[in-house]
Order: sequence, then structure tokens, then C-alpha cells
Amino acid sequence: MKIQRILTVSTVFMAMSTSLVQAKDVVLGVAGPATGQYASFFDQITHGAKSAAEAINAAGGINGDTLVLDIQDDACDPKQAVAVANKLAAKKVAGVIGHFCSSSAIPASDVYADSGIPMIASAASNPTLTERGLQNVFRTTGRDDKSAVIAYQAILANKDFKRVAIIHDKSTYGQGLADNVKKGLNAGGLQEVVFDTLTQGEKDFSTLISKLKQANVDLVFFGGYFAEGGLLVRQAREQGLKATFMGGDGIASTEFATIAGPAANGFLMTFYPDPRDNPKAAGIVKQFRDGGYEPEGYTLYTYAAIQAFAAAANNVKSEDGPKVATALHNGTFDTVLGDVKFDKKGDPSTEPFIIYVWEDGKYKPLKK
Repeated sequence: MKIQRILTVSTVFMAMSTSLVQAKDVVLGVAGPATGQYASFFDQITHGAKSAAEAINAAGGINGDTLVLDIQDDACDPKQAVAVANKLAAKKVAGVIGHFCSSSAIPASDVYADSGIPMIASAASNPTLTERGLQNVFRTTGRDDKSAVIAYQAILANKDFKRVAIIHDKSTYGQGLADNVKKGLNAGGLQEVVFDTLTQGEKDFSTLISKLKQANVDLVFFGGYFAEGGLLVRQAREQGLKATFMGGDGIASTEFATIAGPAANGFLMTFYPDPRDNPKAAGIVKQFRDGGYEPEGYTLYTYAAIQAFAAAANNVKSEDGPKVATALHNGTFDTVLGDVKFDKKGDPSTEPFIIYVWEDGKYKPLKK
């Protein structure tokens, strides 16, 4: 009996040890500007990522294993983004959610492609990201060229916008968006009266605003992010410029309204239909709000990116990068954005952009 008991205890211990050895974490990198002036965007991304990971783990994880996030700061700097990508590749992460800035996402994606790691961007919108034929690169957000179409069509349709200025912040995102708007307006027979730039981090736009006033512009299209966009429109109003302002989804943060103050009212913006209004997302949106967080901007786009990755890995019963990438290309995924299907380039089949207007510190769909 004593020998039998020892054997039984030994067998149980061996079984437990085997279980511990077999159990593993599925690690997803989450990369973006944890520091710097666009950290509020990364706050959206990390909130979405953490909430999605919790929900997936509560439902059994990925192939029975726990989903763990490895959050990395790239500061929206291309060199730092490549360093982060190499670090995540060395760790052999199963996938990467990010990067936020297109200028970071594009060079980082080359590292992930070389390592066979699937990358799903929930914010980077420059067309180049998915135009290079990389089979491991996806995004849940839209493209700047699609956003530009909605913008320039709205401008051309409004006969009050006869004298248009186009300004961008020299970033990959901002310049790409501005260039596409310019191209569309010119093709539609409208030549801008001002095409100019500003510098990220710049604080005083007096000279630029004087130029806009002298040109008597009706509309200013701004390709860039909320920090400069908020300061530009605030200073423009203070200096008496009454032109309408319009921008892209880089404005989609409540920080914009904080910076711009009352001048934010009336600022037009292109962005996807708000996923917070999707009935499928109602429960998740409520969870965020009950926890004191408003899931604006890219929060739910990040949540959807992780949902898609987890579903693809579960579908093929593997976290092998190329297998997951193939599953992402071939599947349709039930997410907080609705059903998401990626095309051959890795772009999503989600709804087209619409026009929003800022009112009382929030952005709302523009009523037609």
C-alpha cells in the first residue's frame, strides 16, 4: 500500500508537471506612442487591447492558452518603431497590434514580414502600408485615400467653398491625406489657393494664419493630428479667420477639443461610422463606460483587431504566423465593428468614411 501510494503521488506530480510545461502564454505585441504628444491615442489603443484580451481569456483564451499583451512605446518615431519591432520579433510574439503612426507602422511592418509575424494596425491609415504585397499586414481602420474621397466630395458639393487652403503637418499620414484631397479637388475642377505646411510640435501659427486671411479662404483642410489642428483653429479664430476647418481621423480625440476650446465647434472631420453606435458593441461599450472610460477613436478598432487575431488562430488551432495570416485573409470575423473581412491587401471590408462635426467637445455625424 505504501509503495502504491508513492506511485500514485508520483504519477499526479508528473501529470501536474507535464501540464505546467505544456501551458503557455500567447503573446501579442501592442506598439504605439506611449509617450509624446500623441499618447492619448495610444491610451485608446491600450484600453481596447486590454479589454479585448480580458474578454478572450474569460472565454477560454487562444487555443486554450492565455493571451498576454507586451506593450511597447515607439513614440511615433520610425527608428524607435523599428527597434521595437526587432525586440518583439526576437521575443517571437505571435502577432502585433500597431503601430499607430503610419510613419512608424510602415518600416516596422518590414521587420514583421521578415519574421513571419502577423501585424494588424488599428489606426495607421496611409495606403502604402498595405500596398506593398506583404501577406502578413492587415488593418481594421480605413485608408487615407478613401478618407480623402469623402472629404473632397463634400468640399466640391458645397458651393460656399470656392477658395480652399490645404495644410499638412509633413507626417506620412498628414501629407498623404492632404495630397489625396488636393488631387481630388483638382480633378473636380477646384484649384486650392493655398497649399502649405506646418511642423509637428510648432506652437505659433500667426504667419500661416495671416497668409490664409490674405488669401480670403472659405475652407481650410488640415492633414495632421489633433495637437496642431487644435492650436491652428483656436489661433485662427482668435485672429479673426472665419473659414470652415476640416480634417481627418487624426483629429478624433477629445484632446482636440481641450486644446481648441470653443473654436473646435464646427470643425469637420472624416472618420468611420462610430462603432459605439453598433448594436453588437453595446454591451462592450457599456462595460467601458461603467468603468469610467469612453471608448472613442481607435479603442474599438483595436478591440476588433485582437478579436480577429484570436478568431483566426482558434480557427487554424495554431499561433504559427503564416497560418494565422492565411486564416485572416480567408475568414470573416464577428467583431465590435460588425463582420470584418480582409481583402488580398489586408484592408478591411468595413463601412466607408462619413463626415463628422465637432460640437460641445464631442464629434457627431454631420446631418445632411
